[in-house]
Amino acid sequence: MIHWNEGIISLLDSQGADEMNNGLEDVVAAETILSDVRGAEGQLIIRGHPLTALAGRWTFEETAHLLFTGFFADLPDAAEFAPRLGAARVDMFEATRKFLGSASKLSAYDGMRAAMAMLPDGTMLPDALRLLAAPAVLLPALIRLQAGDEPIAPSASAGHAADVIRMLGRSSGADALDTYLVTVSDHGLNASTFAARVVASTQAGLTSSVLAGLGALKGPLHGGAPGPVIDMLDAIAAEGDSASWIARALDDGERLMGFGHRIYRTRDPRADALKAALQSFGGVDARLRFAESVERVALEALHKRKPDRVLETNVEFYTALLLEAAGFPKEVFTGVFAMGRVAGWLAHAREQALTGRLIRPASRYIEPLTKEAA
Repeated sequence: MIHWNEGIISLLDSQGADEMNNGLEDVVAAETILSDVRGAEGQLIIRGHPLTALAGRWTFEETAHLLFTGFFADLPDAAEFAPRLGAARVDMFEATRKFLGSASKLSAYDGMRAAMAMLPDGTMLPDALRLLAAPAVLLPALIRLQAGDEPIAPSASAGHAADVIRMLGRSSGADALDTYLVTVSDHGLNASTFAARVVASTQAGLTSSVLAGLGALKGPLHGGAPGPVIDMLDAIAAEGDSASWIARALDDGERLMGFGHRIYRTRDPRADALKAALQSFGGVDARLRFAESVERVALEALHKRKPDRVLETNVEFYTALLLEAAGFPKEVFTGVFAMGRVAGWLAHAREQALTGRLIRPASRYIEPLTKEAA
């Protein structure tokens, strides 16, 4: 067993560990036509389109169809894709409704994942459509069951985001949610997408790949960050002094949630797309103005204290506000993230299976050899 103490760290240094990019930083592990995160420019490109051309203009169904193009021989045209996805939502509800009671005893995320694990592990378009529909159907059903309400069956004729809002029991927020799902549909070779591609490279089916993505997304360093933004905003509101709260948090070495990104060297373009969607959402003006004031104070403090680091607003900040306004409890924000990102996982899994090799990186053994006992 490796014990990560000072001796091991010294051993790493002596064996040239500086040549290894920890966390695979800047290592090219795949060629893709799906998306490109241009961190220095603050741009996200999805299948040749900048995010600014998609968010608020394309529906989630249109974006998923764009991502799927070229990876399924029987993919219908864009006009037919939306009703096919609607039918898949209905099928998904019928296929899983008898398991929902048991799944609701878990957290909403874990219950969603457990129900999805029962789907066939195929590689064809119907398999992909069921998996694309699954989070949109399961998450609202589990939220309602855990609140003591009956699930609402999906409507095949509704738009994807509108149906999610309807199944949640809400009447507003469909356009904002649609923008969110488009915005998070794909984002380069992030941890969950890489996990999905690793599994797909073994020629396992799409369900296995999506389950790998779900497992990676659950971690607080990846998909679990938006919820704590609400905790931060509520704590600042309770104190009534943004500057004092933020200064104390930074003095204590705490991270300000919703700021900084590993890739972007400027403002996260997804933050602006979600802020624009939120501005069109009725009834949130006071909350939005408060969040904007917190954002200004936080950015000023971060730039002053850490001038050598780029710590700008990231996608989590306005994600939290948008999903809160749409009626999702903060505990399920990661599940809503999965609702959008599953489109990217499925496309990457197919791309890897069709064009890639078995992913098998090397490792460097660092434990000293021991002599056999006499």
